[in-house]
This record gives sequence, C-alpha cells and structure tokens, in this order.
Amino acid sequence: MRVLVTGGAGYIGSVVAAQLIAAGHEVTVLDDLSTGYADAVPPGAVFIKGTLRDCAAEVLADGIDAVVHLAAKSLVGESVAEPAKYWSVNLGGTISLLEAMREIGVRTIVFSSTAAVYGEPERIPITETDPTRPTNPYGATKLAVDTTLAEFARLHGFGAISLRYFNVAGAHRAGDGTWFGERHHPETHLIPNVLASAAAGRRVQVFGDDYPTPDGTCIRDYIHVTDLAGAHLLALQACRPGQHRVYNLGDGTGFSVRQVIDVCAEVTGLTRCHLWIVCSKYWVAWCLSPSRRSISASWR
Repeated sequence: MRVLVTGGAGYIGSVVAAQLIAAGHEVTVLDDLSTGYADAVPPGAVFIKGTLRDCAAEVLADGIDAVVHLAAKSLVGESVAEPAKYWSVNLGGTISLLEAMREIGVRTIVFSSTAAVYGEPERIPITETDPTRPTNPYGATKLAVDTTLAEFARLHGFGAISLRYFNVAGAHRAGDGTWFGERHHPETHLIPNVLASAAAGRRVQVFGDDYPTPDGTCIRDYIHVTDLAGAHLLALQACRPGQHRVYNLGDGTGFSVRQVIDVCAEVTGLTRCHLWIVCSKYWVAWCLSPSRRSISASWR
C-alpha cells in the first residue's frame, strides 16, 4: 500500500512512518518542518516539505492509497494564547486534506486525535462513549476534526478511524538500529524534561502537589510511542468505507508526576530532592488554562 503520513517528520509521525516501511508499505511524508525535523524522516520514505493546503492534492495524486494524518499544532498553552492558529492549522488544514482526498478518490484515513477532547472526565477510565467537552482550543480543534471525519464518512464513503490518547513516551528503535525519539522545542513532556534537568544539574518545576490523588501530583496515562505507532498501523487495516470509528488508546494504568520523578531519580542515581521543586499551580493556571487537566497535559 502507498501511504501518505502527514507530520511524518515529527516525534510520533516518524515512528509511524518507520513502522509502515518495516511492514512493506511505500511511504511518503508531508511535513512543513514547523515542529518536525527532516533527518527524522526514516530512510526509504519519500519526503516532501510543504503544508496540507499547498501540497496535499499534488502528493495524493501520485498514487496514494491511504493517509495517516498526524500533522497538527499540539501545545495546550499555545492554543490558549493563539487559538486562531490552531483552528487554521488543525481544522482548516485537515479540511484541505479531506477535500483533496475526496476529489482524487482516496477514501482511507487514520487520524491521530487526542483524549483532550474529553476535557474533565466524569469517570476514569474514559470510554469512547463518554461526553466530549474539551477545555482548550487544542482539544476543541481535534474534536472538530473527528466530527468532520464522521461527515466525510457519511457523505462521501470515507473509511476513517480516530485514535485518542493522552501522553506518549519513549523512543523507537528501528530494525537497522536507528533511534526515533522526541526533539521538541520547547520540550513540554515530563519525562524528557526531568531527564534533561538531571543531566544539567537543575531541578524540574512541578506545578502543584495538592491534587486529589494519592501523592498530590497529577496522574496521567502513558503509552509507549512504539505501541502507539503500531496502533496506527492496525487502524489502517481496520478502516471500512462509510464508517468513522473512534478508539481510545492507553496503558490503562496511571502514573503520577511524583512516580515518574522517582523512577528518573532511580535511573540517574539522584535523589528526589535533587530533581524537583514544587511551584504554585495557580501561577501556571493563570498562564495556560483554567483547567487543571489542561495544565497537567502540558507536563506529559
């Protein structure tokens, strides 16, 4: 199968592209490199630098059979500060992609969505039938794409699957020994931030330790990037014409910020007191979002 991976020069996208190639698919990566890296595109993939609006139709016309769509803006805090950018890129760019797919006749798409669409959940674990009430523009734009996919499935016979997940972690090692991992700037994920702080001899800031959890810090569900990418490949095989389906992905076991720091302390040989310092959660709440869940999502 010839697969277009949008955002394939990013953290998750590069691993998805690498796994597709390893599975015998022909892969084209389309990425504007606003947050991705050209050298993250796996060997064997065709790389095209460009946006969905400018390049999707031309790329799709070159014999593409299916799309794995990961290109998006994904910082919660930035989405609160610049919501128009998120609506333009995440929803507007996706509509351009879907319209190009419709015109050319490509009807299969896997969308990398987010569990942020659920907002403050009524229960844990979250199920696919739970209410969607995003608390920030990032989650709202992803939910809008999910709704658009449902309409394209109904009206135009698309086979679409949305995958919703929270926190991605780890690095992927390809068969040739190449590693694919995080290189965000600025880095917003908890694990690389803690390890980078340990390497630099500085403490990581933890925003609040009085949440209603066993140790007072936020609990999140983590999924390894290799497993997440594999789920995208499975979803690609499961797309059915005229259907849009949603699946939540996760480990099913939550880990707190303090637990993550403790493991990093063990791995690095440092003590917890050398690794972290508590800051007021109200300061970051004012800066980023009125939602605690949105805040903790920025410290994945």
